[in-house]
Amino acid sequence: MSFSDLFDSGFKKRNEDHFAALVRVAMDDGIITDGEQAFLDRVARNLDISEADYKIILKDYKSHPINPPTSYDRRLERLFDLSRMVYADQIRGEEQEVLLHKIAVGLGFNTENAKYIVDKALTLVNEGVDIDEFTEAIKNMNR
Repeated sequence: MSFSDLFDSGFKKRNEDHFAALVRVAMDDGIITDGEQAFLDRVARNLDISEADYKIILKDYKSHPINPPTSYDRRLERLFDLSRMVYADQIRGEEQEVLLHKIAVGLGFNTENAKYIVDKALTLVNEGVDIDEFTEAIKNMNR
């Protein structure tokens, strides 16, 4: 096995684990809504999850480890990416907020603060800010 094969397999595994964590978040209430399904489909495409792996992960998502980002900046980057995906999928209203709240908590944000973080994230994504502006605004919410 070449060095590049090791890198590729590690990257693929990390993407599968990340996707499985999102499936776990979506399944928190025991069902995957149509909006959550559309979101998962989009994430799977973006993470290059094959259709076969997608089906396996949906059936056995709990077998994948949860590896939330350990740094605050990495959490904000993932929140930015996932907020943009939810926004692009035209998920609106309460379903959008519920999904992003689950994601925020799954990323390691405090449960009590998640609502405020999600509200701010949605506002920023709606305004079309870039990652730097997003990160700065979320970090300075309480100032």
